[in-house]
Amino acid sequence: MLQLPKHRRVLVNRRALMARLEALDVELSREARRAQVLEILRQTLADGRAEVRRRFERSANGLSAAQAHSYLIDQLIRVLHDDTAEKFYPAPNPTLSERLTLVATGGYGRGQLAPQSDVDLLFLLPYKQTPRGEQVVEHMLYMLWDLGLKVGHATRSVAECLRFARTDLTIRTALLEARYIWGEQALFAELQQRFAADIVAGSAREFVEQKLAERDARHVRMGDSRYVLEPNIKEGKGGLRDLHTLFWIAKYAYRVSDVGELTARGVLTAPEVAKFAKAESFLWTIRFQLHYLTGRPEERLTFDVQAELARRMGYTDHAGSRGVERFMKHYFLVAKDVGDLTRIFCAALEAEQRRKPRLSLARLWGGWRRDLAGFRVEGERLNIADAESFLADPVNFIRLFSVAHQHGLDIHPTALRLITQNLRRIDAAMREDREANRLFLEILTSKTDPETSLRRMNEAGVFGRFVPDFGRVVAQMQYDMYHVYTVDEHTLFAIGIQNQIEHGLLKDELPLATSLMPKLQSRRALYVALLLHDIAKGRGGDHSELGERIAYKLGPRFGLSAEETETVAWLVRHHLAMSNVAFKRDLQDPQTIADFVALVQSPERLKLLLVLTVADIRGVGPKTWNNWKAALLRELYWAADERMTGPLNREAPRLVERRIAEAAAAMRAELKDWNDADFEAQVARGTPSYWLSVDPVTAARHARMMRRARLDGAPLSVETRVDPPRGVTELTIYTADHPGLFASIAGAMAVSGANIVDAKIFTLADSMALDSFWLQDAEGGAFDRPEKLARLAVLIEQALSGRLRSLDELKHRRTGPTRARVFTVTPRVLIDNEASATHTVIEVNGRDRPGLLYDVTSALTALQLQIATAKISTFGERVVDVFYVKNIFGLKVDHPAQLVEIRDSLTAALADPDQSASDAPDPPHRGRVAAE
Repeated sequence: MLQLPKHRRVLVNRRALMARLEALDVELSREARRAQVLEILRQTLADGRAEVRRRFERSANGLSAAQAHSYLIDQLIRVLHDDTAEKFYPAPNPTLSERLTLVATGGYGRGQLAPQSDVDLLFLLPYKQTPRGEQVVEHMLYMLWDLGLKVGHATRSVAECLRFARTDLTIRTALLEARYIWGEQALFAELQQRFAADIVAGSAREFVEQKLAERDARHVRMGDSRYVLEPNIKEGKGGLRDLHTLFWIAKYAYRVSDVGELTARGVLTAPEVAKFAKAESFLWTIRFQLHYLTGRPEERLTFDVQAELARRMGYTDHAGSRGVERFMKHYFLVAKDVGDLTRIFCAALEAEQRRKPRLSLARLWGGWRRDLAGFRVEGERLNIADAESFLADPVNFIRLFSVAHQHGLDIHPTALRLITQNLRRIDAAMREDREANRLFLEILTSKTDPETSLRRMNEAGVFGRFVPDFGRVVAQMQYDMYHVYTVDEHTLFAIGIQNQIEHGLLKDELPLATSLMPKLQSRRALYVALLLHDIAKGRGGDHSELGERIAYKLGPRFGLSAEETETVAWLVRHHLAMSNVAFKRDLQDPQTIADFVALVQSPERLKLLLVLTVADIRGVGPKTWNNWKAALLRELYWAADERMTGPLNREAPRLVERRIAEAAAAMRAELKDWNDADFEAQVARGTPSYWLSVDPVTAARHARMMRRARLDGAPLSVETRVDPPRGVTELTIYTADHPGLFASIAGAMAVSGANIVDAKIFTLADSMALDSFWLQDAEGGAFDRPEKLARLAVLIEQALSGRLRSLDELKHRRTGPTRARVFTVTPRVLIDNEASATHTVIEVNGRDRPGLLYDVTSALTALQLQIATAKISTFGERVVDVFYVKNIFGLKVDHPAQLVEIRDSLTAALADPDQSASDAPDPPHRGRVAAE
């Protein structure tokens, strides 16, 4: 047996523990003795675990702590076995069939055990189970369970183990890591010998293929990216399980018991073995911290634990850099190292198999080599023919990826290893090389899947060295609940989505963007802008403005013309403009469109901005894009396009009158069954803002709804209409107008679980309110379940009549989901008197929580402000709500004292109870405020 390190021997003294059990009163009944044994073992376990934790907190070495914890459990199981066999079920002369071996499997078999992990045990038998053996196993298991251990167990003979291992990959892997704990050593040796001879021998290829396929399926299940912002450190891509897979394959294919032995086999270099050890230690340390922090077998780095984990691991806030962001960046870089090791290891496996070829057409083809542009093709991968000549010209670092891209080849791991070891050769002179930049731009703007090649360059470290500004955002955390990926991963996804748009692969989902692509004159500028749009994140300040400067620097270097560079810089500077206007402003307000057109100026830029915006939002995460956002962007695009291609002067009163008349005439065509008197009365009820904001079909639907309400004498009418193409449910309310109407409705919707994404509020000429709300559920789809809609109608009626008690509960229900509480969103109130010719525009920002919209609209009501239009948006934990308001006289609010009062009242309504009281709001803003 291996000599145990000294620090592990003092965790528990097995002989002393056994002596304590031996000293128990022999006259005790079986149950009394069991209770005393259990209490002694429970105290020993608690003391041992406390010592493991003390050592861990002193050393911050998770791998050492995992080994120590495993050793502690070993000793307890040994003592328990001996006490069970000798005191509870003694057999002075046990037969051969009664022999029993205790074997650790799984992670426990590796001698590594996390605080909250399962203890995987194999009770190994020589033959089938005997009555006494069954009693021993049962007694031990109940004792272990009573100790609070989670035990995964199996009771099998050697023959059964081998039979199951032949057909079950999980059992085969578990036996591969089997470790002797106690009992008959000869029986364990027999299992090992027969497992190696009957199962492992000659099956390495099969095992490797199955384990890699299992790994790939697990990656897909976990999101297929190592750069998700709430990664699973065990099962996720780049996590501990990937290291385990590498070790399993090494142990199976090379018959090694330690990764360090792979150096002598020529599989990994000493620095690569050190990288493996460093990654394993780092991940185990995180895992121990996570288990201790949560008190459960938690493997995900969720937002609510990341900041505290960063603090415990010594990451502190610096100027312009938060500790939690630096911690997560370190994690992502380690995950990348794990991926690098996997590629290198797989290359060695392939080389090993080539030394032992099997005669088959597939093997002959797979091993076929040919030269291509100075490189060597091996199977479907591009390799370096001559390392010395490759390194002599650093442009080859880009050329290799360019040739691979042109011919649809992957990069051979051997080439990647050489590149990784020589990244320093990508220096300032190489970055300015015209040929290198030409090749890079060709890859970036290629019509054939640029995302894959750029991702390979990023994984190899070439991308970040060649474009250092991009290197600064590699593994850069975006610490919020809106984004799903790191900055670099989001950028690569956006480029890939853009390429799919160009090829028409998303035409059903993104018809407008797809139709615009062939019409673009500045295609190269679009792809470069996508690359650079978030490149300045994490530097402090406005990343759009900083990114604009970077664009002016990199455009000429990449080989763009002055015109293209200016276009790229403009797109980077304003890449949020279209979504800000579409999601925050009233698109029926002529001033909104006029201001947007003044910014965009040209139809070409409008097309570019629309396509870039769509790719950017789609690249944030799989659930970020929805039909409602698509509809708003399309509406803004067509309104701006019409204004740019039509008359550019502001609409004169005569034009407004003409449009109202045209709207009324179009509605008349929809109401053919109405008599003239009823129709004229309906037209008289509408106001100019109503007729200019509503399409004829909607106006006709409103007219019928209002007539039914008058005929029925109903004080309140509520109608719903599901709009599947836009993924929303439109809810229309017709009732007498009164102060606080919006707030009451918002409260009812908060109680019902409906999310308001947009709202149009009209007070008609007869003082009746006609309010339309567009609703979605918590998943971003239409709020369309019949029972929920029925309940919502009841809640609205109760709210407007003052009978909804749940509104009082909303005033006290201040906290949102646990994961959201870790984010600090400083309340902001922005007041803009220039964005609309007729209304004051108020934008509020705060952290999302139940009843927030109700609080805000209640505050607006108390301020005696009339809400004409509302745009409601949620970005992860942040809400951005925009209200078009007038004062009680129907005018803009422009008195300085009133503006201060509005700001103070809304800031108080936005107050976050989970946020530190020391977080002060931003200073007051007056007049126009630029979009974020």
